[in-house]
Amino acid sequence: MTTSREKLPDLAAMAAYGARIAAHLRAGDVVALEGGLGAGKTTLSRAILAALGHAGEVPSPTFTIIETYAAPPLRLAVVHADFYRLDEPSELAEIGLDDYRDGAVLLAEWPDHAGGFGHEPGCLTISLEPCGKSGEGGRIAIARGGADWVGRMP
Repeated sequence: MTTSREKLPDLAAMAAYGARIAAHLRAGDVVALEGGLGAGKTTLSRAILAALGHAGEVPSPTFTIIETYAAPPLRLAVVHADFYRLDEPSELAEIGLDDYRDGAVLLAEWPDHAGGFGHEPGCLTISLEPCGKSGEGGRIAIARGGADWVGRMP
């Protein structure tokens, strides 16, 4: 497993980081976003989607659980999921996540609520942690890439 750390002091740095991730994404990859409430998971998802070519609004999938984005116009199809509201991973079968993921990138917020994706070789897990006591210094992104991420870490 490959690991990297990067300080993201502001929204511009978050956008640039999202663009670097997007540049290396392949169909079937998972970007598993970890961090507490307000850590920046949706902000990073929006940056990745923008870098893949999405020009519109990106609603948080907290209530819908899954939002999909087609290719084209995006470079790759994307499934943006927020698993916060899942009570147990078995609910994924009811949602039909596997059907959505076919040929797409999965941006997964709160991946632990879905049982995690770290076992997949195409999973890039990014933990977002606040800098400073209240996060006023931005975020630290700690990225851990599975076997398929060797040589293409952001």
